[in-house]
Amino acid sequence: MEQSHLNIGIILGSTREGRVSPQVGAWLKELADGRGDAEYHLIDLADYPLPFLGHSGGEDAIQNWAAAIGRMDGFVFVTAEYNHSISGVLKNAIDLVRDEWGNKAAGIVSYGSTGGARAAEHLRGILGELNVADVRIHPTLSLFTDFESFRTFKPAELHHKNVNGMLDQVVAWSAALKTIRA
Repeated sequence: MEQSHLNIGIILGSTREGRVSPQVGAWLKELADGRGDAEYHLIDLADYPLPFLGHSGGEDAIQNWAAAIGRMDGFVFVTAEYNHSISGVLKNAIDLVRDEWGNKAAGIVSYGSTGGARAAEHLRGILGELNVADVRIHPTLSLFTDFESFRTFKPAELHHKNVNGMLDQVVAWSAALKTIRA
């Protein structure tokens, strides 16, 4: 199987006003697209007006979200750290669908005052419950050193190596897991 047939979703895990995830996602997609090993797709939660789990309504939005996740072979989550975890909107979006996640791979790029490490740790536990294989390499971005005035993304050059290593793992695992979903 050729890896070029893989679809990898880059999920922006924040919707709050003033968020920086679109900057991080655009940088990540540019690096990923330059590799030529898969098709990378930005999936912005702000584009999916999802209801809270357990509330009625929003069936069309949930179906669109499920279809977007179902089309992907793997993922890279761009997550901020909110109170030592992921954002509520990301947790809700993950919980709204189940089968679409299974037997796929995921990488995590996190950011926050401690590089978003605690958010990534929580996200790994959630993904494990959904049968998503998360990869080991985990680029962490610091609000103090990788963002100017906490708002403008200016990543250190050292992150390129970590991102490429993470993407190597996501692509390899996505290709392997695709064989058991077929």
